[in-house]
Amino acid sequence: MLNPLLILIRRDLRLAVRQGMDSMMALVFFVLAVVLFPFGVGPEANVLARIAAGVIWVAALLASMLALERLFQADYEDGSLELLVLAPVPMEVVVAAKIAAHWLTTGLPLMAAAPLLAVLLGMEAGGFAGLLAALALGTPSLSLIGAVGAALILGSRRGGVLLSLLILPLYIPVLIFGVAAVDAAAGGYALQPHLLVLTGLLLAALALAPWAAAAALRQAVE
Repeated sequence: MLNPLLILIRRDLRLAVRQGMDSMMALVFFVLAVVLFPFGVGPEANVLARIAAGVIWVAALLASMLALERLFQADYEDGSLELLVLAPVPMEVVVAAKIAAHWLTTGLPLMAAAPLLAVLLGMEAGGFAGLLAALALGTPSLSLIGAVGAALILGSRRGGVLLSLLILPLYIPVLIFGVAAVDAAAGGYALQPHLLVLTGLLLAALALAPWAAAAALRQAVE
């Protein structure tokens, strides 16, 4: 089962590289959103440092959503999705591969850019480890939850609006504990409780999201 998964991940990564715009757009949006924020709240270092974790997490959450609408749409439009459904590979493996490719092209670049943006906002030095740990656990959860929403809105009109309405409420726990983890690390408090909650959310999403998204995709194809 591992070999088909890796083949499908490589296929989606190649398609992402050829298209390029979705993952690049998400990264550019993330950087611009964080860079422009100080112009709105002012240059006071204390204010920026206090809100840095929230700004980075909200920007990362919104940026990860930009490429979700097209997660299954291209395969749906060109008929590839029907072939994938009929293939001997379980649909859950196909969904897992697409989620992994989405995270590698969107979540991972966001993680790489986050420390530089944290420096720009003047985040406390102690918060950097918490930021990276929280993003490492939180961004895969965003991709997993988002994949369920992307599968549910497949073929519908105004899918972007529906996608936001479906998944934003489910993103809130990840956002809350992600920001709390960074604030705890920056303030010198215990980081582990928040990371354990993020780990639990990730495990729950891993257990449920591929099967829910696969069922929605089968329904969309039928």
